[in-house]
Amino acid sequence: MVKLIHYAVIAACVLVVLGFAGFAADEMRAGSQHQQQKVANDMNDPTGGATTEAKRARQHAKVREMIDDANDVLLAPFTPAVKSSHDIWVKRGVPALLALLAYGLLVALIANSLPKPKAHSGGDWRTAGSG
Repeated sequence: MVKLIHYAVIAACVLVVLGFAGFAADEMRAGSQHQQQKVANDMNDPTGGATTEAKRARQHAKVREMIDDANDVLLAPFTPAVKSSHDIWVKRGVPALLALLAYGLLVALIANSLPKPKAHSGGDWRTAGSG
């Protein structure tokens, strides 16, 4: 059970990092301040609605869109922490950092505190009665 939780935590952290890397690549590709503002308002706003999702889906490949969708779900608990910010890097970076801390640290600590299976320390069962 602990191994399963560790694998899930690793997968969640990888998805968060990939999602943020995709966002950063989009922002760097945009280049100009005008493009960055347009992208922030129209496409990459994590608080956007169905139209934002539809635009993003048209512009990205299927794998990238699956990563973005999973990233949206994983970051959902943390996006309200930065709703008032007007900087898109803060809107995306802070939730990603909080998610990595929560999933990577807290869930890993909880998984490590779960009871572990007892090691079998009796040797071979066939030799236990002989001697």
